[in-house]
Amino acid sequence: MDILLNVLEHKKINEEITISGSKSESNRLLILQNLFPEISIENLSDSDDAVHMQHALSIPETSGKEIVDIGHAGTAMRFLTSYFAVKEGREVILTGSERMQNRPIEILVNALKDLGSDISYEAKTGYPPIRIKGRKITKNKVQINGNVSSQYISSLLLVASKLENGLEVELLGKVTSIPYINMTLSLLHQLGIEASFEENKIKVLPKKKIKKQTVVVESDWSSASYFYSIIASSEIGSEIKLSAYKKESLQGDSCLVEIYQHFGVITTFGENCITLKKGASTKKETLEIDLKNAPDIAQTIAVTCFSEGIFCNLSGLHTLKIKETDRLEALKAELTKLGATISVTDKSLHLEASSEINKNIAIKTYNDHRMAMAFAPLALKVPIEILDAEVVTKSYQKFWDDMCQLGINIKEI
Repeated sequence: MDILLNVLEHKKINEEITISGSKSESNRLLILQNLFPEISIENLSDSDDAVHMQHALSIPETSGKEIVDIGHAGTAMRFLTSYFAVKEGREVILTGSERMQNRPIEILVNALKDLGSDISYEAKTGYPPIRIKGRKITKNKVQINGNVSSQYISSLLLVASKLENGLEVELLGKVTSIPYINMTLSLLHQLGIEASFEENKIKVLPKKKIKKQTVVVESDWSSASYFYSIIASSEIGSEIKLSAYKKESLQGDSCLVEIYQHFGVITTFGENCITLKKGASTKKETLEIDLKNAPDIAQTIAVTCFSEGIFCNLSGLHTLKIKETDRLEALKAELTKLGATISVTDKSLHLEASSEINKNIAIKTYNDHRMAMAFAPLALKVPIEILDAEVVTKSYQKFWDDMCQLGINIKEI
């Protein structure tokens, strides 16, 4: 489905939006719930990724090998690799979409093999599909590079308490995406599982059972980023109330609160909610941000800077090369079509200030939900087309409905 976005009447925004639970928290908790049935979960993400995860975990065990297809869900691929590796006596072939079969998994597989797991490649070495034969794991020490995707590390930590001797993960070199590792550890602590993170070593102690409890998932901060972008481009006095959020968040993307102050967006915390309000702009001539701890909001920030005519230098983006698409090259291609002067490396992005935005440009989404959503707020400035707009369901089912609520006109083309 391709759509045209524009705003028929410019006016102050004053709306309330409810966003479903964090995809990151939900997928971690779904793994933990299947290891510890004592857990109940509320406000689960309604994203495609979470749906794929629930489906994969609900497949009944059979005597033969099972094929588990998780589509585009990268989080599910990584978390399920460790989950099935420790399920004694179970054999599965874990696979996904064509793009997923070109996203690397070797670093995680090698770490699991070092622990004694039985995992092999069905096609290309280092990539899905992979055959996993679940085993009892007794080794309790493993090394992994700290600058890889934090999902590899979290994958190991989520199953660690179910290993007979627990697990000690030694992180080699510089560690990136620490907030996502801390999110995993915080959820373990919340469930009563003992874990520590000191210097470059993470230890998780074994745990057979936990207390019966209900966990409420906080709404997704990555999804909130698009509303920050909209308020940044809105009239002074515009505001959007978003629920359900909390000040002491586990999510690294909550750094949006500080970052978007530069665009005049004021965040006020209420009871399980935040209100975003456009105040007087405090724009810097150049915005320089290291996003190594929150790479998922890079696309939104880059588009906001282009929309508002601000130079920006974004660094810490090395993990964007292996997402749903090469997000750095995708940003460069689409922003250039809109009139931007932009350059990228394998880990950074430089955008020059621009005073004009080309109209009626068709934005390719590259099977990447964040490309569609990051560019949508430009509709407040110029008519813009979004190709394959349904890709947003990967993380945000109601996104286009919520855009309509804010006054953005959407027409299928």
